[in-house]
Amino acid sequence: MTPSTSEHAVPENDLLEHFRSSPLTMGVVGLGYVGLPLTVEAAGRGGMRVIGFDVSDSVVEGVNAGVSHIQDLTDDQVGELVREGKVEATTDMSRMAECDVISICVPTPLSKTRDPDVSYVIAATEAVKASLRKGQLIILESTTYPGTTREVMLPELEATGLEVGEDFYLCFSPERVDPGNQVWQTHNTPKVIGGVTEACTQAGVAVYERFIETMVPVSSTDAAELTKILENTFRAVNIGLVNELAQIADLLKVDIWEVIDAAATKPFGFMKFTPGPGLGGHCIPVDPHYLSWRMKALNYKTRFIELASEVNGEMPLYWVEKVRKALNAQKKAVNGSRILLLGMAYKADIDDLRESPSLDVMRLLQREGAEVLYHDPYVPVLDWEGVKGESVELDAELLATVDVAVVLTAHTGVDHRRVIDGVPAVVDTRNAVSKDLSRVQLT
Repeated sequence: MTPSTSEHAVPENDLLEHFRSSPLTMGVVGLGYVGLPLTVEAAGRGGMRVIGFDVSDSVVEGVNAGVSHIQDLTDDQVGELVREGKVEATTDMSRMAECDVISICVPTPLSKTRDPDVSYVIAATEAVKASLRKGQLIILESTTYPGTTREVMLPELEATGLEVGEDFYLCFSPERVDPGNQVWQTHNTPKVIGGVTEACTQAGVAVYERFIETMVPVSSTDAAELTKILENTFRAVNIGLVNELAQIADLLKVDIWEVIDAAATKPFGFMKFTPGPGLGGHCIPVDPHYLSWRMKALNYKTRFIELASEVNGEMPLYWVEKVRKALNAQKKAVNGSRILLLGMAYKADIDDLRESPSLDVMRLLQREGAEVLYHDPYVPVLDWEGVKGESVELDAELLATVDVAVVLTAHTGVDHRRVIDGVPAVVDTRNAVSKDLSRVQLT
């Protein structure tokens, strides 16, 4: 059970004011897609000194040189803060003792058996524990299963003899990063936060409201953890639904994109989701499985999650079959054909390959003997989970040698018209090209 907040005192006004307005040093553990943008916002808008912690020497050296390895941040944004002495990076975890606030933004991947791997969270917790002192606020941002903060982190930190809600403060605040989104970024995306005690929650809100426009406090760390899982399970299930409807519409000889656009005109009770080659990114394909794993211990089967995962996981096979049909129309087999994939990143206009279904499509086609090329302006060199290659240029000479092109990610800068004019058939998983172009194989 979650500890009662009434057992612990709310931070005194002077302590809350300390977190709200005093000069603070913030530590950010993990300088990836979540941690580095958080670092920039905390140092820039929040006015805090920020120490970034990472196990990668190259990441640390890059940040200290003012270089951003994250597409959403420019070198100038990082470099200015470094030059002003507001941001520095280190691999020395003992320096967490310098920090008033520590935000943990480490990966939480799934194992090959689809079980949560919280080893990075455990390692970060051990590092925090080694230098934990009175007055520190610890916040976990890594997406994980409900109960992680309370069951994994709290016992280790309290083993120091310090008491949560009195001597130190512990919260969970899920990251809501959407790579490539130019509108909703760290500072203006409402931020959910829940503490182990009420005192913890208030301390967390006091710090984050320095650079986050809207804070959304909830009653516990478990509630905050489940909030993030709900958000991405909602998306995974609805994408699974529309992917299945795309297959149904195909059998009925109905244009699913026309149907979706028509349904989206309803001003209430409908939210637009679109089909594609599968699910990509770190969150949506992964996060629902944290909940499935957690519920197995309670002998509860998460049926919607399992079904959505099955449907979404089969989409690469569905589109490979479309490629096969497009080749059959040319009296060719997959084996020996030259196939061009357009877009390897998991979504448009970013370079993120995590869980990208394009990788699955490439593997499947290569397994059947196809010569697979790809074009992606955001991924000039591909070396990811055993899949390797280099992006090709879309020149007329190359296109003349291609049997089928497959649109997997609709990057806005790609000249799809040139591809359509240059190859015998196009299989479009994203509705990136007009359906009335006679040479495009849409079904």
